[in-house]
Amino acid sequence: MLVVALTGGIGAGKSVVAQNFALLGALVIDADQLARKAIERGSDGFAEVLLRFGDDIIRSGDIDRQKLAEIVFSDEKARKDLEAIVHPRVQAIFTEALADLGSDEILIYEIPLLAETQSKGKFDYVITVESNIELRKSRLLKKGLSMSQIEKRMSVQATEVDRESLADTVIHNDGDEDSLLRQVENLWESVLLPRSVG
Repeated sequence: MLVVALTGGIGAGKSVVAQNFALLGALVIDADQLARKAIERGSDGFAEVLLRFGDDIIRSGDIDRQKLAEIVFSDEKARKDLEAIVHPRVQAIFTEALADLGSDEILIYEIPLLAETQSKGKFDYVITVESNIELRKSRLLKKGLSMSQIEKRMSVQATEVDRESLADTVIHNDGDEDSLLRQVENLWESVLLPRSVG
């Protein structure tokens, strides 16, 4: 079993890279999805978030993720409080998922906050997806985020230099989708597959 961390700044294209790896045969787990699961309605994580942030973040019985994001990206203490609730639960769910893996599988774990959570030691291999900052902003604007939201989120993430210093490989996503897919395929065939059987 090969456990690979896939990180990168917001808007760099991690999800597209993860989808390409899935098409090649990797099992992909997204840390953001685990974070949603960690605080879904009915969980103790949900109760703890409600206790910390109050009823104002609830809409139709569920946590309003956009409202919660507005709070935590504007207030460092609030963000750290949320991380203290979410991160240990995400880690527990991830550890359970690892226990179910077959010995010949390649797991790609899409983890935006690898550098911030100092998690490199948990992985056999680390990939970061990097892209020109203006290109990243333009992708995020197309997804519906405002420039103020984008800048707040970028400001709390590790720098490109920090991510690259942890990575075994950097995928550059400044070109078209074909160029990105070629980089993923090359990495899969020349590095990940040989490591998974070695």
